[in-house]
Amino acid sequence: MDMLPSMLEVRIPACVEGAELSGLLACQEFLGLWEQGGALTIYWQGSEAVMRQSLREALAQLNGTIPNAAIHVQLVEHQDWNAQWAASVKPIRIGGRIGIRPSWATMDMPEDGIEIILDPRQAFGTGHHATTHLLLEWLEEMPELKKSKILDVGTGSAILSMVALRLGAFSALGIDLDPIAIECAIDYAVMNGFSKELDLRCCQMGDLVSQPFDIIVANIDRKALLEISSDFLRLRSIDSKLFLSGLLEEDECDVVEEFTRHGWVRQAIRVREGWIALQFDAVSS
Repeated sequence: MDMLPSMLEVRIPACVEGAELSGLLACQEFLGLWEQGGALTIYWQGSEAVMRQSLREALAQLNGTIPNAAIHVQLVEHQDWNAQWAASVKPIRIGGRIGIRPSWATMDMPEDGIEIILDPRQAFGTGHHATTHLLLEWLEEMPELKKSKILDVGTGSAILSMVALRLGAFSALGIDLDPIAIECAIDYAVMNGFSKELDLRCCQMGDLVSQPFDIIVANIDRKALLEISSDFLRLRSIDSKLFLSGLLEEDECDVVEEFTRHGWVRQAIRVREGWIALQFDAVSS
């Protein structure tokens, strides 16, 4: 029997959102990506030179730059692939009640705890990134979440939508431009027992019919948020709340200025590990 080929394990600083980078790297050689501890770990099967070129091009599209010295590459045996995942993915607690774990692990939860099962796939957020933490903690604290209608832009694994529903939201619509992300999210939804209350679509915001959502969350990068800022107008009411993340501290001024121009008023900011989350309320006309 032929031996399975080795693969590259590539570690870089988490200078961009992992789900966005995954979508740009998607090809036969790209095996997956994992976010943890302020770093992105990429698994690649093929030429290191091609990997570096693909990585540079993808980072450039996301306005992310890192020096060559910050790209750490090592060869790992293909037969250790599952062990690599299992060793790296740990259950986590977020806020007071939220727990996220892979299917092969267990964790202690409070009686009113909310547990979501997410196995790492080709490579969409499993709740470990600081930006996801910030938004999940905010959702947990919101009394307005009860019976609300949620829009989750750049849903990735749909973790924000699923937690919102567990916390009492009436319905959630998660959208993403990456069809692989939506495939994974649909699998996660089934695994966690969600049904018609969670609608997952591969589409752009501009494809959505105008309708008001009570709460809108968007965990995507600065460039994407600025490009779609006007699209949020058709999807809000005078009472809507907007939560944005996927942003670095230096992105705050540009994002606040742009969304203020479109009729939002900033209410609060949260910061963690150099990342921020912003809350806006709709300005009544």
